[in-house]
Amino acid sequence: MSEGTEPIRLTDEQRLDWLRLIRSQNVGPRTFRALLNHFGGARAALEALPTLARRGGASAPQICSREKAERELEACGKFGVTLVARGEAHYPHRLQMIDDAPPLIAVRGNAVVLAMPPVAIVGSRNASADGVKITERLTRGLCEAGFVTVSGLARGIDAAAHRASLATGTVAVLAGGQDSVYPPEHADLLDDILPTGLALTEMPLGWEPRARDFPRRNRLISGLSLGLVVVEAAKRSGSLITARLALEQGREVFAVPGSPLDPRAEGTNSLIKQGATVTEADDIATVSYHYKSMA
Repeated sequence: MSEGTEPIRLTDEQRLDWLRLIRSQNVGPRTFRALLNHFGGARAALEALPTLARRGGASAPQICSREKAERELEACGKFGVTLVARGEAHYPHRLQMIDDAPPLIAVRGNAVVLAMPPVAIVGSRNASADGVKITERLTRGLCEAGFVTVSGLARGIDAAAHRASLATGTVAVLAGGQDSVYPPEHADLLDDILPTGLALTEMPLGWEPRARDFPRRNRLISGLSLGLVVVEAAKRSGSLITARLALEQGREVFAVPGSPLDPRAEGTNSLIKQGATVTEADDIATVSYHYKSMA
């Protein structure tokens, strides 16, 4: 949905068709969007999938059945999960601007936070004590400035950012389904997040996250946000993947400087060499509000 375009509102049947299409074999966000644009709707796209596969020399794709999609929708209702379609009013504006935005996102909690300007905070799972303190200080400053934090519910920096913003609201982006919290010991933290914040994922209920699901999740963390703050990151880390994705999505990237002797600072110090630096929340707020005004 572009600026000035009225939000869509799917009927129950359309939502079921969208769910069937995105849950079908070999249909990702980009393919979904191309099929919808070409055929004019998810129902027509579903009907065309077998023919398209034969033309491409492939065997008939596994198409998500109506019964399976209905069971998922029923389970979502029982678990307090809402499936929001790209283009609907409650779909995050920044997220729907990225090329591979999920057609449907599963959300649970207090959706009011999605109306607040978001800033992502990520970093090392094996965070230092100083890294945690810096994260808490930056997070509190951002919350006082009216921002909502976005992170991945991981150990270390992610958890510190979520905990420091419980009072004002935070968004936890999950790599698995809403009922498959990772790491498992953060299930209580997610329970603490939901009264004022939100859990968001593109994965179905029951989906246990695999290694390749975390980079997919990371594009949502950066895609939701005006800017990304990296507190600690090793030379090869998921946080640097998120920073790369943020730059590709046109987001501002900030990095907290660290000791050149600490391997957890190698990635952030490398980002600083490229011009990404931050020492206090005002640095982030000033630039992020500038980007918000341009959105």
